[in-house]
Amino acid sequence: MSTPDGLPPLREVIAAHGLSAKKALGQNFILDLNLTARIARAAGDLAGSDVIEIGPGPGGLTRGLLMEGARRVLAIEKDARCLPALAQIAAHYPGRLQVVEGDALDIDPLAHGLQPPIRICANLPYNVGTELLVRWLTPPVWPPFWASLTLMFQREVAQRIVAQPGSRDYGRLSILAQWRADVRVVLELPPQAFTPPPKVSSSVVHLSALPAPRFPADARVLSRVVAAAFGQRRKMLRASLRALHPQIADLLATAGIAPTQRAEEIGIEQFCALARALAEA
Repeated sequence: MSTPDGLPPLREVIAAHGLSAKKALGQNFILDLNLTARIARAAGDLAGSDVIEIGPGPGGLTRGLLMEGARRVLAIEKDARCLPALAQIAAHYPGRLQVVEGDALDIDPLAHGLQPPIRICANLPYNVGTELLVRWLTPPVWPPFWASLTLMFQREVAQRIVAQPGSRDYGRLSILAQWRADVRVVLELPPQAFTPPPKVSSSVVHLSALPAPRFPADARVLSRVVAAAFGQRRKMLRASLRALHPQIADLLATAGIAPTQRAEEIGIEQFCALARALAEA
C-alpha cells in the first residue's frame, strides 16, 4: 500500500516494532495519515515554524507535521519502543526531526535549539494533557515561547477549555486559557479514529497566544481567586472567597460582582477586576 510520504503504512510500522498501545502511558494511536495531516494543517502554516510534539508514538502525526512543511520537529517520546520507528522517519527527512527520549514533564524543549516561531502540536497522552496545558498557559512571563498550541484532549476537557460563563463546563481551565489566548475547537474525533479505541470521544483545540492578556491582573493573584471560587463552585462567592480577605464582600462590590453570585456566573473581565482589587487591598 502506498502512503503520501513513501514511508510504510502505520499498521506495518506498529507490527514491525511491536508497538501495542500501553494504557499506562495513555497511548491511543491514530493510524490514518490523512487524519494526522488534517490535525497538522489545523496548527496553521508550518513552513516557517519549529514544532514541538509530545508523545509521537509510532509517528503518525510526526509524519503529518513534516509533510505539511514544518521547518523542524522536536518530538519528545517516553516510550523507548517507539524510538526505532521515529528514527526511520528522521532518516526520511534529514535534519528536520529530532527525537528526545524522556518525560515531557521533565524536559525543557527550549534547550534543544528551537527557533521562533514555535508551535506545539500533539495528540497528548490523556494522563498528562491537562498538566502540560496549564504549564504552557502559566509561564513566568507573557507572551510565552509558543505562538500556538494545537492539542488533542478528551472531549470533556476540550469543552472546559472553550466554555463560556453560565455553562456547566466553565471553570478554572476556561479562564486560564481564554485570558491569554484565542481558543477554538477545530476537529472532533470519535473513538473509532484511534487504535485502540478509547472509551471517550476526542477534540482538537487550537490556542493562539495573545500578545498580552485580555484584561490586566497579576497572574498569581488571579489564579488564587479562580481556584478558590471554583473549588467551591456551588457556594456564593462571599463564602467561597472568604479565606482570601476579611473584607471580601467589599472587594467583590469594587469589582462589580454581587456577593451572592456564584463562580460560573462571572466572566474573565470581572475575575480580573477582583484580582486587581485583592492585590491593591
